[in-house]
Amino acid sequence: MCLLDDSEICRSILESLPTGLCVVDVQKKFVIWSDGAELITGHRRHEVIGKSCIGDPLLHCDHPGCEFCSEECPAARAIKTSRPAETSGLVHHKAGYEVPVRIRAVPVHNQHGSIIGAVELFDAIEQPSSAESEARLPGCVDEVTGVATRFATQSHLHESHHNLSEAGVRFGVLLFRVEGLDRFRSGFGPEAANGLLRVVARTIEGTLWRTDFIGRWADDQFLVVLNGCREDALHSVRDRLSWRVANDSIEWWGERRSLPVSVGCAMAQSDEELPSVLERVEKSLCNASAWRTCRPQDPDSESS
Repeated sequence: MCLLDDSEICRSILESLPTGLCVVDVQKKFVIWSDGAELITGHRRHEVIGKSCIGDPLLHCDHPGCEFCSEECPAARAIKTSRPAETSGLVHHKAGYEVPVRIRAVPVHNQHGSIIGAVELFDAIEQPSSAESEARLPGCVDEVTGVATRFATQSHLHESHHNLSEAGVRFGVLLFRVEGLDRFRSGFGPEAANGLLRVVARTIEGTLWRTDFIGRWADDQFLVVLNGCREDALHSVRDRLSWRVANDSIEWWGERRSLPVSVGCAMAQSDEELPSVLERVEKSLCNASAWRTCRPQDPDSESS
């Protein structure tokens, strides 16, 4: 008997693959989950097998408001068209943050040629840390979040401002604030607060272009420098990042915990001093925070 005629051996081979691989049936239920999928997502095999990716999606696409587990996801397209499908997307890690991935799907046929499911392959798209270039310098990497410190961020801001003044290279600034962090820290402890900050920082960093920069600006704030950003693109980048961090949460004592995040933005002008740019982005953040506060919210939303 040929080795590959044994279905259990084939399953064992697929499950041991170091790359992200899953097999779903036509009802979009997971039937195989590889070692690589466990590593990339943090979800163990027994937590996934038999569950539908529609009811509790682990993967979603790279567009706001478009769930990956829809008729347009690669697996659904492969099953519907009987052809391979490919896209870039996101894996929602069990720890709460999102990992950019490249996803490919191919249909699976039975011996009669009927489609019975799909195989999805996904590999993490490596994103360099904003602090990598500063890693050798003391005081340049924030110990809690792993992104650049305020000192390193100020240095990068001055460099971007110089490039704007001398070479006309435009840049935009985004300022994120995790709302209610002090109360969250008091209620759940510093470990939980630090975990949530790491998740937010990692999600933002994983969404940025290689030329962009993120640093921890204050205890509850992150500042992002969008180098070479056009003015007409600034707000769409802000909205995209806002949508991403809105999904961030951590698992703490068996429950998902999260906090709202407000975002301010400002585009640096060629004849403007850096303090003025920072003043405008802080004012924008205050307006965004005030708007969020005025919205009717669930009183338990800060720890939902």
